[in-house]
Parts: sequence; C-alpha cells; structure tokens
Amino acid sequence: MSLKLFDLTGQTALITGSSQGIGYALAQGLGRAGARIVLNGRRADAVEAAAETLRAEEIAVETAVFDVTDIEAVRSGVDRIEAGIGPIGILVNNAGIQRRAPLETYPAETWSEIMRANVDSVFFVGQAVARYMIPRSRGKIINIASLQAQAARYSIAPYTATKGAVLNLTKGMCTDWARHGLQINAIGPGYFETPLNQALVDDPTFTDWLKTRTPTGRWGRVEELQGAAIFLASSASDFVNGQIIYVDGGVLATL
Repeated sequence: MSLKLFDLTGQTALITGSSQGIGYALAQGLGRAGARIVLNGRRADAVEAAAETLRAEEIAVETAVFDVTDIEAVRSGVDRIEAGIGPIGILVNNAGIQRRAPLETYPAETWSEIMRANVDSVFFVGQAVARYMIPRSRGKIINIASLQAQAARYSIAPYTATKGAVLNLTKGMCTDWARHGLQINAIGPGYFETPLNQALVDDPTFTDWLKTRTPTGRWGRVEELQGAAIFLASSASDFVNGQIIYVDGGVLATL
C-alpha cells in the first residue's frame, strides 16, 4: 500500500525545459514512476533526441515544442496536449535561464529576458494548465525554484529575484487553487552539475568553495532531485500545499 502512494501510472506529466539538465532528470524520474511524459523545449531536435533516450528505457514519451515565454504559444501548446495526448495531471515548471553580471552594469534587456524565462513562463504555463485542472478538481504543479530564493551570491541578483518570485508565486497559486483540489509546491535545488552551471563546475576555485560550504561536501547529481519530484507529483503529497522542498546538500542549514 505504501509504495502505491508514489505510483504515477495513468498520469500525464508535462515538464517544461526538459531536453537536458534538471528537466530531463525529472522527466526520467517521473517516467520511471509510471507517468506518461510530455517533454517540452523550443528546439524540436533536442526535444526529440531526449525523447528517444527515454523511450529506450521503455518510458512512454510525447513531445510538445513551444516557447514558454510566449503566452499564445503556451495556450495553444497546452490545448494541443489536452486534445491530442490526454489530460495533464502533473506540471513541472522547470524552464529557466541564468545570466550573470554585476548588478550595477546589468543590462535592462537582460533583466527583461531573465524575468520572461524564469517568472513569466511559470505564470503562463501554470495558468494555462490550471484552467484544465480546476474543472477536474485535481492536479499537481511543481515549480522549480532554487536555494537562491533564500540566499544571493555576487553577480546573480536578478536570478535571485526571479527565484524569490517563483517561491511566492507558488504560495499564491496554492492560495487561489488549493480550494479546487490542486496541490502546488516547489523544489529548491542547490548546486547541481548541469549545463546551466557548467562554468562554475569547471572553475576549481568555485568547486573548492562549494565543497567547503556544503555540509555534504560535493556538487549534487541531478538524479537526486527525482525523489522530491515523485513525492510532490504523487498522492503521497495530497495534503502538502504551498511548500518548497530544498534539495541542497544542507547549504541553507548552516552558516
């Protein structure tokens, strides 16, 4: 009985920005738990390549190529999934970017770009999917925040602002939509080896600092985010709402 709480068989899960990195790992984890996966990204070739890799594991995979920062593309993309693939029972808002620069010289156009990618996309896709979930009185939305929702580092102030916004938008989604049977929560990854962090992974000075700063003493592996995602996507979390689970190796627990 306890294992059935985490069984996602029969569920359709849309994961944005899922052709690589954290999004791909979460798609793999949810797929291994039984969900039918809908991979999303802007590049059809990258999305299809990721889909073929998952299909080799006998995971049921569909693809949906659209830009999550374009509201009309989002709405039509979600409509196509609902009509052609099936009801979206799980949404993972993972798509996002990082743009590093000192705040005093940070270009206004880059500020707008990172806000569109990291905040607007969560609102656009979350709203489009919730409009289908609400009449069904059920649904799981998982927003990918960051430990930077709570702590900043030099040259990433705008990124920190976006992840703080995702954290509070998660609470707002819960406040508005929990009454309709939806559970909306977030995962806050710490420092993981991903393409987004490759410059830091390749920097021995930063990696040495990270190993000292993190109680676990190492970079995270993206597969280590799968358990939290499966929990939040499953019936095991039916009374968990508006929360953020930090998966950070203990960084936020220590000074």
